[in-house]
Amino acid sequence: MPTQTSESASTLHRSAAGKYLTFHLGPESYGVPVLKIREIIRLVPITPVPQMPADVKGVINLRGKIIPVVDLRVKFGLAGAADSDHTCIVVVQVGPATGAPIQLGLVVDDVEEVSQIGESEIEETPDFGAQLATEYLLGIAKLKNRVVILLDLDRALAAESAEVAGRG
Repeated sequence: MPTQTSESASTLHRSAAGKYLTFHLGPESYGVPVLKIREIIRLVPITPVPQMPADVKGVINLRGKIIPVVDLRVKFGLAGAADSDHTCIVVVQVGPATGAPIQLGLVVDDVEEVSQIGESEIEETPDFGAQLATEYLLGIAKLKNRVVILLDLDRALAAESAEVAGRG
């Protein structure tokens, strides 16, 4: 894999800088650009849909609109956890490669805060070797003595948004 020049790394940091909603999956913090967030709702009953990928828990009815719900723990291969009072659904809008943007719900353990993340706080994603896919990561942010993994939702949820678009 080609190494990134300092100029392209600088461009990455500038383009990734901005406001992020941070949330937990287990002990880890993740961040998604606030411009992708439509709303945050408490965990509601999710209706399973047959023959969906394992990470698609089903659908919810949100004010008359059917929204597919993705379990990010399953999507990222993390250990399962029981739902708590803090578990919620973050409704996001993702742009599939073709077609109109799609709304998806993301089950997260709890929402932390909205943080302004500057370019100086963002490191490029480390090279984990060819075996691990990291194209869905925008970078790693260092905030208040903690690490926040910044997600590129369009890439991370490409399979789910394509599945929804194909059924729509």
